[in-house]
Amino acid sequence: MTHDTIETFKGGTIQHGKCNDRIYLIKLASDPSTTYPRDLIDLAKDNNYSKIFAKVPEHLVAIFAEAGYVKEALIPSFFSGKEAVVFMSFFLKAERMAEVNVSDIENVMDIVRQRNETENLKLLDKRFSLRKCNKTDIPFLAETYKKVFASYPFPINDPAYLAGTMDSHVDYFAIEADGKIISASSAEKDLDNKNAELTDFATLPEWRGNGFAQLLLAQMECDIKKQKIKTAYTIARAISPNMNIPFKKSGYYFCGRLKNNTNISGRIESMNVWYKSINDG
Repeated sequence: MTHDTIETFKGGTIQHGKCNDRIYLIKLASDPSTTYPRDLIDLAKDNNYSKIFAKVPEHLVAIFAEAGYVKEALIPSFFSGKEAVVFMSFFLKAERMAEVNVSDIENVMDIVRQRNETENLKLLDKRFSLRKCNKTDIPFLAETYKKVFASYPFPINDPAYLAGTMDSHVDYFAIEADGKIISASSAEKDLDNKNAELTDFATLPEWRGNGFAQLLLAQMECDIKKQKIKTAYTIARAISPNMNIPFKKSGYYFCGRLKNNTNISGRIESMNVWYKSINDG
């Protein structure tokens, strides 16, 4: 699959392309033009995209709202533990806004809400080991992701992409059995703003049901806490109980759903947003 392009656009960082059929505003310039939201709309129209998804500092929400963007989620204390981020979206096509599986998503949330953080974390069986990855792991990480996901919003099955992100701002973690990676995840860090997205969870089908996602999550939290991260969050498939339950059990708060947002496992899906304060000081 051809993946979307990440580039600078008028001082901000965006990802865009036909894979996700959207523009994703990853990081806004520190002092954007008041026309920036409309500039993104023009770019989306030029490329016939159906959605814009933007991470917006709370103090800039008004200029996006005036341009027709709507709030889909909010994470408090996102920027250095002080200012919230609002996930705002602009839909260019009615069908992109309409979720066809709302009842299924709501049923998943009913299941997730019944779980609580008093449930004990499973201990890792002596057959397995959990550790942070290094460069020698990259081919095996890429192969694991390739086996698990039919599609993904970022090219995590590409060794070059994994190497570049590992060098810059992403820590990868893995669980091994007999020296082979069977489950993986990542912590995508924004050290300037003291937040991290805990993401890229993948377990080979034959090893599922062992509680690996929650074990990886606990390890990543411990690691990013040492790096002075204040807020952790994730964007998880709304239709998957197994990708939401570990966050609910780990004390994360649900804070919104992104409609038809991400191309994952072969189709565009809605995504749930969860967050947790890691360092309060």
